[in-house]
Amino acid sequence: MSTIVGLTRGGTEWTPAFIMALNQNNCIGCGRCYKVCPRDVFELIDRDDLDLNDDDDFDDDDFDEAPGMVMNLKNVLDCIGCESCSRVCPKGCLSHEPRALAA
Repeated sequence: MSTIVGLTRGGTEWTPAFIMALNQNNCIGCGRCYKVCPRDVFELIDRDDLDLNDDDDFDDDDFDEAPGMVMNLKNVLDCIGCESCSRVCPKGCLSHEPRALAA
């Protein structure tokens, strides 16, 4: 299957890049991606509910200053590929790529 291609109002073709992953280890829970997303793609969840940083070198004291919340992908199939979330993320936690229509 080929990737999705859209049209601007002026008729120019563009290829949307859809959300593929969110690095919760780097996320600071600022909520900027949630605020700019025109769809229902993100949700803020409690960091304690996640099993982050499985490596042995991780020190729990590193998160003393971190917020108690972290962003989570709630509905990736609702993403329209605008990449607004990546533009506002101060930590570069989000990755996108062109995709085919989900079956």
